[in-house]
Amino acid sequence: MEANGPRRPEGFPELKNDTFLRAARGDETEYTPVWCMRQAGRYLPEFRETRATQDFFATCRSPKTCCELTLQPLRRFPLDAAIIFSDILVVPQALGMEVVMVPGKGPTFPEPLKEVEDLLKLRPKVDVAAELGYVFEAITLTRHRLEGKVPLIGFSGAPWTLMSYMIEGGGSNTMAKAKAWLYRHPEASHRLLRLLADLIVQYLVGQVAAGAQALQLFESHAGHLGPEQFGEFALPYLRDIVQQVKSSLEEAALPAVPMIVFAKDAHYALEELARSGYDVVGLDWTIQPREARERTGPCVTLQGNLDPCALYAPKERIGELVKTMLEGFGTQRYIANLGHGLYPDVSPEHVGAFVEAVHTHSRHLSRHK
Repeated sequence: MEANGPRRPEGFPELKNDTFLRAARGDETEYTPVWCMRQAGRYLPEFRETRATQDFFATCRSPKTCCELTLQPLRRFPLDAAIIFSDILVVPQALGMEVVMVPGKGPTFPEPLKEVEDLLKLRPKVDVAAELGYVFEAITLTRHRLEGKVPLIGFSGAPWTLMSYMIEGGGSNTMAKAKAWLYRHPEASHRLLRLLADLIVQYLVGQVAAGAQALQLFESHAGHLGPEQFGEFALPYLRDIVQQVKSSLEEAALPAVPMIVFAKDAHYALEELARSGYDVVGLDWTIQPREARERTGPCVTLQGNLDPCALYAPKERIGELVKTMLEGFGTQRYIANLGHGLYPDVSPEHVGAFVEAVHTHSRHLSRHK
């Protein structure tokens, strides 16, 4: 972010399909919009071909490649939104931590945070434009290359999820090392979470300045916390981020964009998430659509929540599952998605069947309600 506030690129092509944005804001739509988490991913042969010779994080730092990967699924499927190709772990990198992508293992921190003193190794102040400007460049380039076809979503990981990676040093089944910090070092945990939250706010505002038309916050590791820890170490920062981003956008005369929170496996906090200030609450596949709608009320849009493994089913069965999902959520104030990201071995044809089923069945249900 520059001293005089974030720059705003001008002259973006006019948006032709605003169905996703309308649903996110709670306006009426002719059909239910649909996009998929990890829609730019390894299930696409063209994605694998583009990425074949390049290190993962080198790819993330190439605006041109990120733009190409973001656009690939749009060429195949009539999706209602694009999401910029990037990774949540660019934020710890901006704080000075090394992250490498190890084949067969995933993201790995060679030197994770072990002791409270290790917090001193993190940059206390981050020049967001310098450290994460490559993401902003990718967003601006992609907005132009989209030619107004659909809106572009920007995103970040949420503080607890990023903290857990930074302490665990990678993925974990239990998050025991990160959770141990919450119990043993609550004050230091809050210091780290505050540092992350402040950086995330600047990062998200910068993404809107660069051209993002919606924002999603991924609290992917919410399910490792119980209600009490989530209420102390996750929810306050989620609330704070949405409030600060929205007020910062207003102060900078930037567009007010819809914000989505996706706290995976956080059913215990569904009511709190619905009241947390986000326009949209994303859901994983382990909750019934009708129950989610009843518990969240009429004032928030829901997003989700087909089991990603449902895409292994025959196409006809995918259509049936989509129809049931739409009947549960209703076609309004709803964005169809999966309950998690697309898996690398899913057939692109079955992704196409999912997208088509959402459009077909939601149009039919909207006409006959």
